[in-house]
Amino acid sequence: MSNSFMIVEKEDWEKMEAEQREWMTFNTLQSMHKRLVKLEKRPLVDKAISFGGGIVGGVAAVLGFKVGG
Repeated sequence: MSNSFMIVEKEDWEKMEAEQREWMTFNTLQSMHKRLVKLEKRPLVDKAISFGGGIVGGVAAVLGFKVGG
């Protein structure tokens, strides 16, 4: 799995043959699947820390809106 992103411009996409587009779509879906599997295999501690960070960030955002607004 590559850590880079392939960006295709609209004009290039339209010029490609259908088989090339299908192959790029297939590769993109495979890459997404591999990334999701990796995320799902993360330990429970990582998930709990991420969840806690989301709560802290949400509270900070709410307080920021109340103080600023």
